[in-house]
Amino acid sequence: MSTRTTRSAAAASVVKTQEALKVEEEPQQLSSPPATPAPAKKSVAKKKTPKPKVGEASEARAEPITPASSRKRTRAPVKKEEDPDELPHNLGPLTTNDDAKVEAAEEAEPSPQKKRARTSKPKKSDDVESLVANAATIADAAKSSPAKKAKKAKDTSYGLTPGQTPYPDWPHPTPEECQEVNRILSKAHGEVKAPKTIPMPSLEVSGCGEVPSVLDALIRTRLSAATTGANSSRAFQGLVKTFGIIQEGVGKGSVDWDKVRRADLSEVFEAIKSGGLAKVKSKDIKDILQRVYEENQARKDTYKEAEASNKSSGPAGADNASEEDKKAEVERAESNVLSLDHLHLLSNDEAFAQLVKYPGIGPKTASCVLLFCLQRPSFAVDTHVFRLCKYLRWVPPDKATRNSTYAHCEVRVPDDLKYPLHQLLIRHGKSCPRCRAATGEGGGSWKDGCPIDHLVTRTGARKGGVDGAGKKGKAKNGKAKKEKGKKRVVSEESSELSDVASEDLTSEEEAPSDLEMEDD
Repeated sequence: MSTRTTRSAAAASVVKTQEALKVEEEPQQLSSPPATPAPAKKSVAKKKTPKPKVGEASEARAEPITPASSRKRTRAPVKKEEDPDELPHNLGPLTTNDDAKVEAAEEAEPSPQKKRARTSKPKKSDDVESLVANAATIADAAKSSPAKKAKKAKDTSYGLTPGQTPYPDWPHPTPEECQEVNRILSKAHGEVKAPKTIPMPSLEVSGCGEVPSVLDALIRTRLSAATTGANSSRAFQGLVKTFGIIQEGVGKGSVDWDKVRRADLSEVFEAIKSGGLAKVKSKDIKDILQRVYEENQARKDTYKEAEASNKSSGPAGADNASEEDKKAEVERAESNVLSLDHLHLLSNDEAFAQLVKYPGIGPKTASCVLLFCLQRPSFAVDTHVFRLCKYLRWVPPDKATRNSTYAHCEVRVPDDLKYPLHQLLIRHGKSCPRCRAATGEGGGSWKDGCPIDHLVTRTGARKGGVDGAGKKGKAKNGKAKKEKGKKRVVSEESSELSDVASEDLTSEEEAPSDLEMEDD
């Protein structure tokens, strides 16, 4: 049985429908985010509406009947009225589809430079032409800047000018001061005179250049650098044992230096490794011998060219050479007997300049070769001579270096006193209880005194002297620790007879032990 609908119920339904439509037509604020649909209100249980009668139904159909549920009705108008180009919270408009397409196209499209780099490929002919042009440019640049070399050439000047002192305003030593020191030290250590003839070379002792052969003297002196006499002698004996000596003919009795030149570097290293710094010295010896070989061959060719053209000219020193000397030099070169004996034909300055060109050879080693082998007056400065020259105030103690001390004393020390003073200062520097490197006021032998005590002003706190700046120094409790004294011995003695550059001294090769240094 159908429910009967009254007119009042139908009218109330129409009113509700119209009110719902008015709510839908109200404009929404677009700048605010879309409203979250509110949860549906609890629907109150409604009474079933009775069905209208037939006559009343026609009137009810005139107005559409809207369902009472508001969930779908409130969500659909929001989507319809929302502006799709507007971001919430006043953040501005959204990017349109057209803008997005444009941006995507711009991102996908490569930059003009990259596009040109990809598409503009030169032809093979153009590529070859550009390579040729670049090569020509590089060649021209190399010709215009010859100073740029792969390896820096050795500076052979050492900041010294032959015949000039680096301290022209320093008036010491005077000839009288040199004579006085020579007199006192000769009385204390024995008189020293230069030998008239050079003794025959020893195959047991390396020495420091006291041999007839100039090349022998140079290599022996190089071996003696930064080590003791015992170590350098063992190294020289290793060369003799490994490479032998020339038994007959030109160069008899000398080490076969050409065989050393042609040997592998590792073989030379093994032969001299007992002498210390073998890694550096073996390389220097090989380089020296190779240069000497090339110079010998060049001098031989120059002599032959001069002889073929009937000219008296020749290599350096040829004007001072006799015909026998020239023939002997050519014969040695043809027999591959390496030699530097032609340095006898040069002046002191020329011979010195020639010697310091070789790797590992500095002013002190070159001076030793001049003094002991060439028998020229030269004031060689080792660590003992350097220390005593500062004590004697022969050089400015706060400025002088070993090389500048050599240059200064080479000018101011009389020639006839250079040999004896060199030897006497070394003897005194090794034996004096006050002038030795490893001594101090607290030492037991300090009380034994020094024969030149009235002439020296010692430097260093351990000796109770002044430092380089002229300030008085004091050793703590009158003496220094033994460990510090021992380290000082190594540092000073290790520099004796050493002309190796500072970077070479930091090689992986082991330095001589403390005991070996003290034995020197």
